[in-house]
Amino acid sequence: CSSSLTTIHLACQSLRRGECDAAFVGGVGLMLSPALTINFSKARMLSPAGRCKVFDEAADGYVRGEGAGMVLLKRLADAITDGDQILAVVRGSAINQDGHTSGLTVPNGPAQQAVIRQALADGGVAPHTVGYIEAHGTGTALGDPIEMGALGEVFGERSEPLVVGSVKTNIGHLEAAAGIAG
Repeated sequence: CSSSLTTIHLACQSLRRGECDAAFVGGVGLMLSPALTINFSKARMLSPAGRCKVFDEAADGYVRGEGAGMVLLKRLADAITDGDQILAVVRGSAINQDGHTSGLTVPNGPAQQAVIRQALADGGVAPHTVGYIEAHGTGTALGDPIEMGALGEVFGERSEPLVVGSVKTNIGHLEAAAGIAG
């Protein structure tokens, strides 16, 4: 799920080290065989309603989707000098391994907290200045609350609301392209 986010992290590191001046990063998620869908259905991971209900009491599983995404990353100063249209700035990034969990659909809350804190520190961003989180949010009754709990621990009590969303509600879970879609 995070492979395309890992490409962003690695590209940012290469840009900062001067190993490259620009990097295309992205991901592709295609369903080329029914095998995974059949197995995920048997494991009751997929929504029987065929709708991804992220962060909803009625969440009953995720919906598989297909898609691809790609972005071009450059150092901000270079993009300004080149007159590029700048759509976003990556202030910080981090990657980690989720560690032991009780299953594929069960995220590790403490590991999520750690990687979020690491990314904020890398970018010099204070948690209270963040206004929106594009979450993983798959629409599972177990995984989504764990993710929201991790976000609550990192971002805590706030005077301004923290808006949390997930594109999966609209396009499904693109698996290997999930991160770039978000």
